[in-house]
Amino acid sequence: MVGIIGEAISIGWPIFALLIGLLFYYQATIPDPVQKKQVSFKLMIGLLVAFMALMAIANYKTNFYGESRLLPVSLVMITIATFIASLYFTNISALMKIGGFMFFVAAALSGYGNWLPQVEGGFPPPVVKLDFQSMSPQQLGDEGEKIIFGGLGQSKVQGAIGKGQCPLCHGFQKGFLSERAPNLFDIPGRATKRLDEPNYHKGDPASRPSVQKEAFEGSGTAENAQEYIAESHACPNCYVVPGFGVKGTNDTESPMPRIHKPPISLSMGELAAVDTWMYVREGLEAPGYEEIVASYEKFIPEADRITETAEDDGAAAGGVLATGEEPVNEIFTKGACIACHTIPGIEGATGKVGPVLTEGSNAPQRLKDGNYKGKAKSVREYITESILSPSAYVVKDFPDNQMPKDFGKKLSAGAVNKIVDYLSQLKEGEEPPPIE
Repeated sequence: MVGIIGEAISIGWPIFALLIGLLFYYQATIPDPVQKKQVSFKLMIGLLVAFMALMAIANYKTNFYGESRLLPVSLVMITIATFIASLYFTNISALMKIGGFMFFVAAALSGYGNWLPQVEGGFPPPVVKLDFQSMSPQQLGDEGEKIIFGGLGQSKVQGAIGKGQCPLCHGFQKGFLSERAPNLFDIPGRATKRLDEPNYHKGDPASRPSVQKEAFEGSGTAENAQEYIAESHACPNCYVVPGFGVKGTNDTESPMPRIHKPPISLSMGELAAVDTWMYVREGLEAPGYEEIVASYEKFIPEADRITETAEDDGAAAGGVLATGEEPVNEIFTKGACIACHTIPGIEGATGKVGPVLTEGSNAPQRLKDGNYKGKAKSVREYITESILSPSAYVVKDFPDNQMPKDFGKKLSAGAVNKIVDYLSQLKEGEEPPPIE
């Protein structure tokens, strides 16, 4: 505030000097005390109006390029100034009132739009075509870290999540107690031991107690550590690590999605990069690119493998997951929402990582929760806030920092609006709305 006042004075000091000079002039030259008092009062009002107008300009200038949401305050100050002027300058009263009303409407609309949760825009990142096959193990591992955590060096940053979305459920640091999925520290070393566990049934998939026996008919089971890792990614239901199955299934069903399928959809090259990172980060010699790809070919049928062309098409989107032109069910899929949430009416949205998204019933209750510290005032605002700032309110029994915080960059405003429209209509015990 002090800075804005200083800015206003620096901009308008000639006006202030003129008005103060006129005030002293009339005080000295007008003999009639009544007239002198009237003129002086109006000059004081003019000084106040000018000061408010200059404060509005200074506020606008100061906050225009920042993240402050105080820009509508400028319009409010001008509105007040014009109404004050209309009361004391009767010859232009009608003009001032009309102007004041226009500024009032503009301030109301601007204030409403400015205080809504904001969707960040910006230019999409440049498209870079990667030749995974020609990379060294270290380069391939670096790309794997980017896929898992969203950037090089991000593996040590809490809450960092990349395209693969693995940190939503898995831990990667030694001693980290994962609640939703096994800790993947030293997984290359532990993979061989998994093959010898009783419920794995190496070489005999028909004896498995899990809901899915094989990745596809005739694929069989893994024979070595790398094949175990590939099978775990391509067919999470084939073997569930004890204690990490879907609740109520007795560890026969996994909550993990197949990461070569939507919504994650990693290509063969990306899968090889992810696996390479898990070896390299622990100082181990990683299998060669061809060997890793061959391990996935054993468990992913050719029709389901993402080709080089499909990978390039995905990259052409420039990092924007959904433009808003798609039907809402496709937006949920592209945003990977279906991997973590159960969403009534959306095919494949049976995730268990996050809460069920019946927000038409949930949102009103959470807005009244004493633990709610967000800024939303309505169901739509709450849903928007949950997408763009998921840590503003963390649903009970679900840990913080599980949901990505960059959907403001990866989803267009139109895509967010479609999600909000759909979720706001979902109520517990009622039929979901039709997908338009």
